[in-house]
Amino acid sequence: MVTKELIRKLPKVELHDHLDGGLRPSTILSLAHEYGISLPSSSEKALAHWFHRGAEQKSLPLYLETFSVTTSVMQTKEALERVAFEAMEDYAQEHVVYAEIRFAPILHQQNGLNLEDIVSSVLRGLERGKRATGVTYGLILCALRNQDPRISLDIAELAVAFSDRGVVGFDLAGDENGHPPKKHLEAFQYIRNRNFNITIHAGEAFGTESIWQAIQTCGAHRIGHGTRLLEDMSVYGTRIEKMGSLANFIRDKRIPMEMCLSSNIGTGAAANFDEHPFNIFYRNNFRVSLCSDNRLMSNTNLTKEMEIAVLHFNLSLLDLEKITLNAMKSSFIHHDEKIRIIYDVIKKSFTELKDSYSYHGVL
Repeated sequence: MVTKELIRKLPKVELHDHLDGGLRPSTILSLAHEYGISLPSSSEKALAHWFHRGAEQKSLPLYLETFSVTTSVMQTKEALERVAFEAMEDYAQEHVVYAEIRFAPILHQQNGLNLEDIVSSVLRGLERGKRATGVTYGLILCALRNQDPRISLDIAELAVAFSDRGVVGFDLAGDENGHPPKKHLEAFQYIRNRNFNITIHAGEAFGTESIWQAIQTCGAHRIGHGTRLLEDMSVYGTRIEKMGSLANFIRDKRIPMEMCLSSNIGTGAAANFDEHPFNIFYRNNFRVSLCSDNRLMSNTNLTKEMEIAVLHFNLSLLDLEKITLNAMKSSFIHHDEKIRIIYDVIKKSFTELKDSYSYHGVL
């Protein structure tokens, strides 16, 4: 029996969370007041609901509209550092031990900040948060599919330049439809030539071709979402009866998929939780992890995502441990630190919790 109390205490690993998708409503109100920015509401509760409404109505346009508000209050060094620091505090509250948080630096230049100052400000907030909470982090820089590929190359170069200061990877985000990742091939070639890390949003709003391009053309080491991989297999219940070459390749090569349950329902990538392909992928030994994506817009966090998975997919404590280890093994930090967190933090914490709850007759 996996209770909400137990889930809250579990050590967690976050691999897919957007900085501009996780602000506290109170912080948005505070920063908007400080910088003279108008908001849809001056009430914290009403503002939170305004952000949630896109997910509640399963409207991708409404879901995406809200990011213009969060980015509008993230245009100074101080605001970027504050938002990053508070993200680390929020992770600590739900026992996240390692987090990879991502953002698109290009979206924070409205007031004239240069890209280096933007990344440095976020890293200062994350590092200050690490000292205050003990949460370990990695930062991923995003390029955007709908922008000039030359900008993507700039962001790729920026990511590598900061690889010794906390940036651990490069991502391509944005609307997949009409914006294939191969258009940004020069940026990916630059990253690959520098022995750096790539994750790509793929298979969320477009089919298997998007996933195929991300892996085979652009060299993705991880896939963000990947829900549409289901189209490359025939399934009976949770049993896969036949897989195409792409699905076989992803499973054989242990390519991780960062799965975001609440976000996928809110944007319409999956019809409902029971039909979400996570359970099929997990039960058939794909390397999947649970992620938050946008904590504010989807009204979620990693604790809630685990609760949803337990409720809808009947996951056990051992399943949650395996998924957490999947995530940590798939992280972009260096091997020695990864192994330290796995053995000294995650496995140790799970063992202590299992012993404690077994002693009290819960497990």
